[in-house]
Amino acid sequence: MIVPRVGVGTDVHAFAPDRECWVAGLYWPGETGLAGHSDGDVAAHAACDALFAAASLGDLGANFGVAEPEWAGARGVLLLAEAARRVRAAGFEIGNISIQVIGVRPKIGPRRAEAQRLLGEAVGAPVAVSGTTTDGLGLTGRAEGLAGVAVALVVPTGS
Repeated sequence: MIVPRVGVGTDVHAFAPDRECWVAGLYWPGETGLAGHSDGDVAAHAACDALFAAASLGDLGANFGVAEPEWAGARGVLLLAEAARRVRAAGFEIGNISIQVIGVRPKIGPRRAEAQRLLGEAVGAPVAVSGTTTDGLGLTGRAEGLAGVAVALVVPTGS
């Protein structure tokens, strides 16, 4: 019997005024960017973590850590495509990924379809993206940063 596997990923980054804002693979002109070794894309990073967890391949830091300078400044969508490649190379097919971005800005809703299409193309599987707020509570509610939570479903290919 082939049993699907589920992974959960979380990522949080503080806002950094001197950086471009990249979230869910998209550039958000006029929005404050996020601090991080790569582009700080909490949606893409959480999705990577979820994929790695589902396939028992570690986490984002173990795969694209700060000790690896080739990933410095890398776009989250590039990291996500590479994570998907590694998961497939480890013997899994990707069923789907669901991502929720938590924060007051940028507003995900108006660009949801664009984000889903871009991230889905990077992964080669369906990706759902949503946004929510925390009603003024915590670092995301105070607009100090963004968080992302993702769930990924993978299925062993038997190879």
